[in-house]
Amino acid sequence: MFGEKLKSLRKIEGWTQEFVAKKIGVSKQTYSHYERENRTPSLKTIQKLAKIYDVDLDEIFGSENEQVKSEKEESVVYEVPAFEKLPIVGQISCGNGEVAFEEIEGYEDTPKSWLNGGSYFYLRTKGDSMSGARIHDGDLVLIRQQPDVEDGEIAAVLIDDEAVLKRVYKRNNTCILQSENPNYPPRFISDDVKILGKLKKIVINV
Repeated sequence: MFGEKLKSLRKIEGWTQEFVAKKIGVSKQTYSHYERENRTPSLKTIQKLAKIYDVDLDEIFGSENEQVKSEKEESVVYEVPAFEKLPIVGQISCGNGEVAFEEIEGYEDTPKSWLNGGSYFYLRTKGDSMSGARIHDGDLVLIRQQPDVEDGEIAAVLIDDEAVLKRVYKRNNTCILQSENPNYPPRFISDDVKILGKLKKIVINV
């Protein structure tokens, strides 16, 4: 796994999490999130990590069953990762039931290993309503487009042409949109709710 490979690289060098965090310009807590896979760094940060560890990107994104080895050990052949540019969507509309991306902020290089069929896009989060799920203002979130999610999953939901990230619960004919911050009460919506897709990854864009 990605976090385990980072940890293995760090231990080979004999470095602390705090040391690596300073080298790439993030807090120790943020780097710890990377190793525990609570959060995923942006490609820019991954490139910094590859540079300080003096490895190629493929050594970080190699197959799950491969392990990082030092130069003194026998060499391991890694599969070079493939990337796909996905849009960072700023504005979404839903005219005639069709979802349209009206504002594209840019494109983010995304490892294809993160994608498992279907279509994907990024949203940039606003505010602190999902802070309890470690989703903070300005984070990029990777969304897999799908019209429905399982009860209790976090989804991007379209409300008045604004995409919001909420945990979705369904009770009879009512949809409950729950924040992950006690300062925000749940929203109860009786009308049809337009679910844009399911949250797949949180990316810290530093």
